[in-house]
Amino acid sequence: MKKLLALSMVVLLLVVMTACGTKPAESTEAIADNAATESTESQPAESTDVVKVQIGFENSISEPIGQALLRWQELVAEKGDGTMVIELFPDSQLGTKSELIDSMLLGEPVVTLADGAFYADYGVKDLGILFGPFLFETWDQAWTLTESNWYADQASKLEEKGLKLLSSNWKYGERHTMTKELVESPADLNGMKIRVPNNQIQTEGFNALGATATGMALDEVYQALQTGTIDGAENPLATLYGRKLHEVAPALLLDGHVKNFTTWVAGTIFFDQLSAEQQELLISTGKEAGVYNNELVDASTSEYLNKMIEEGVTVTELTPETSAQFIEASKSFYEKGDYFGWTPGLYETVREAMGAK
Repeated sequence: MKKLLALSMVVLLLVVMTACGTKPAESTEAIADNAATESTESQPAESTDVVKVQIGFENSISEPIGQALLRWQELVAEKGDGTMVIELFPDSQLGTKSELIDSMLLGEPVVTLADGAFYADYGVKDLGILFGPFLFETWDQAWTLTESNWYADQASKLEEKGLKLLSSNWKYGERHTMTKELVESPADLNGMKIRVPNNQIQTEGFNALGATATGMALDEVYQALQTGTIDGAENPLATLYGRKLHEVAPALLLDGHVKNFTTWVAGTIFFDQLSAEQQELLISTGKEAGVYNNELVDASTSEYLNKMIEEGVTVTELTPETSAQFIEASKSFYEKGDYFGWTPGLYETVREAMGAK
């Protein structure tokens, strides 16, 4: 009976308050919640997310290119506002070059190094010529080409395919040939299986020099040489020494068949999600790190060569006669323009764009 009476009094009180236009007081917690909600609605939320750019590459961190990537990482940290950081994954930790390019086409925040030969496989056919044997006579020709209207047009076509060039001023180095048996001329390459990166252009380029090119991931090469699956490999001195390939293939031909500048590339899906400031930071620091990389590559060339000689490598340099033989052999590569899907007259167009006489 007492409970019923108490309940009746509460109901009566509520009726009186309603009639007088008075609302029941809100609790302190409810008032705080409402204030927080109104504050959130009236002011845009600030994002505290940090963009993590994952750079995956085949090389070891001890190589010049690995050291230059550490510099790129430092530059982004020094010059940025903390909203973007670079994470490095050497030795193919994130996967092969092709796997990384496939993932960036799906929007993943990854960056890798790639060259014209790979871009040809991804639809921009004319860029494949950049990896043609004995195309460049000097490094200045390569840099002239990357600043040309022709190159800018190719970069735009690559963006249409979903890939954004971040930097094109990095020397990878002059590519030389390391074999188990001595090679001095194109005739000596006949029948030899030489490892090349797994793409059409580099395969056909080395086939033109007389070898049987074999596409293979870089981290598989040492064992393949050990077991006799291949007879040799080609790469700049820093990579050949960094991978210790001279331990299983002690003959080095300094042919310099490709003056290999490399590029760093990201997917357009990821790049377009960055702010304008982040885009500019990534590109400008990448170019600055490229200058540092080139200094390291130039300084290390004789150092790596001397180390190889000290460790028992037989080094062969091209004579004017054998150089002419290799250049003559390479001409068959440039005659395959239709096979590669190149624009008619591409060789002549590129030679003009790079200032060759």
